[in-house]
Amino acid sequence: MPETTTSASTTASPLLAQGPFVTDGGLETDLLFHHGFELPEFASFPLLEDAAGRNALDAYYDQYAEIAAAAGQGLMLETPTWRANPDWADRIGYDAVALDRANRSAVALVRRAQERSGLERTLVVGDHGPRGDGYVAGQRVDADEMADYHAVQARSFAAEGVDLIHAMTMTTPEEGIGVVRAARSVGVPVAVSFTVETDGRLPDGTPLRDAVVRLDAEAAPDWFGVNCAHPTHLAPALDGGAWQQRIASVRPNASTMTHEELDAMEELDEGDLDLLTSSLDGLRGSLPALAVVGGCCGTDARHVAALWGV
Repeated sequence: MPETTTSASTTASPLLAQGPFVTDGGLETDLLFHHGFELPEFASFPLLEDAAGRNALDAYYDQYAEIAAAAGQGLMLETPTWRANPDWADRIGYDAVALDRANRSAVALVRRAQERSGLERTLVVGDHGPRGDGYVAGQRVDADEMADYHAVQARSFAAEGVDLIHAMTMTTPEEGIGVVRAARSVGVPVAVSFTVETDGRLPDGTPLRDAVVRLDAEAAPDWFGVNCAHPTHLAPALDGGAWQQRIASVRPNASTMTHEELDAMEELDEGDLDLLTSSLDGLRGSLPALAVVGGCCGTDARHVAALWGV
């Protein structure tokens, strides 16, 4: 099994002291390309509305419980709510009441998956995605505005008692700050995962190091992660600085393509599995707090199992 360690010197949150944790993979790309589901605006949360969708989600999460059991690790499952924020929900016909119901239902579904697993070390995570496109930074945003925006979803998650709020595929420091403030306002631990381009910088051009340092100064999350980028894209960001001890989660893409190239693809690039595992293994020594490993776009249970050596 690949070495994944946490220690008192590098772990910022008591939650991670229970780790390491297996987490899930590329939910949306798996359901879309492998199972034929239509996902309006790349949103998976509408699947909660009917039995077929819920059954597909149950089967999806159960795979990762099996991987965690085989690896002898904890299980951290994230709600299918990456698009379940007000702007994206409005595009597919969800008003505020329906959106709150969807976020709450997502927590209940994931909690049932955790219970089915029979594992002792499990965490239920409320997943926040970006207000805009996860591959494009767009216009510069205001951190306070982002806090108000993400508070809508955070309140739903807090009401359902999630263990953690996780902002994934953040493209700017400002939105990351906003999610942290939103989570803190409802009293829930929070992690922030940035995505990076092939040069290790955020889509807005910010070096990953600068984003981490800025958030720690202005609105520190419990820990940081990187998602939706191949390990070879993360590598250029790592300069050996102490800030790397704050990176506790990695959920890589299967493909080495750029975000722009992936956005234009009509077929799924499942990547080179050997390259994925070897390149992540090559980063482990630079990430002493790494405690959560899963996948992102293009990955499925096969990729995550390989990353855990099972």
